Amino acid sequence: MFAFLAPTPTPGRAAAILRDIFGGLPASFAFRLWDGQEVRVGPGAPVCTAVIKSPQIFLALIRDPSPYNFAEAYVHSRLDFEGDLFQAMDVANAVETVKVTPMRKLKIILSLWRR
Repeated sequence: MFAFLAPTPTPGRAAAILRDIFGGLPASFAFRLWDGQEVRVGPGAPVCTAVIKSPQIFLALIRDPSPYNFAEAYVHSRLDFEGDLFQAMDVANAVETVKVTPMRKLKIILSLWRR
């Protein structure tokens, strides 16, 4: 009903948010956004790449960046993974340590209206 109020993230804002949330992790991985832009996080070459197929999937994952939500998006073909899936499990373990407080989530969502 209020879907028209939801922000539509630009690839540039999405890249900045991904770096902010995941940049401090010890695992090296990447995201490929819906426009083809690659966002690398962690030290070194990425062991796997999560391909985010749409801005809507990005929003859903940012609301709750848990391994469960990434797995659910993958099962429903809204997200793809490229690279070594065994090493991706190490990345999933690192992602599991990410905690996004409600205040930080609010700041992220509000930042999506900036261009």
